[in-house]
Amino acid sequence: MASSGKKKTTMAKLDRERRMRERRMDKQARKDARKQMAAQGLDAPGDTQDDTLTGEPTDAPAPPDDGQPTLQAVGPARADA
Repeated sequence: MASSGKKKTTMAKLDRERRMRERRMDKQARKDARKQMAAQGLDAPGDTQDDTLTGEPTDAPAPPDDGQPTLQAVGPARADA
């Protein structure tokens, strides 16, 4: 015979479900923030041309945005080249 009483959910199960809902909400919030930053053209937080210690803009020019990495000299130029 089936029980006519109401089935009870344990507190442990309720806690697991609550934590899962919270994790899903946090994950969705992070995902939305990444989408919003991508739509604004930012790569990551702090993607600005400023001095990280003072928070003031630097005098250095911004790197060109042509998709190519910037090349830097590694040693002195050769005279026989």
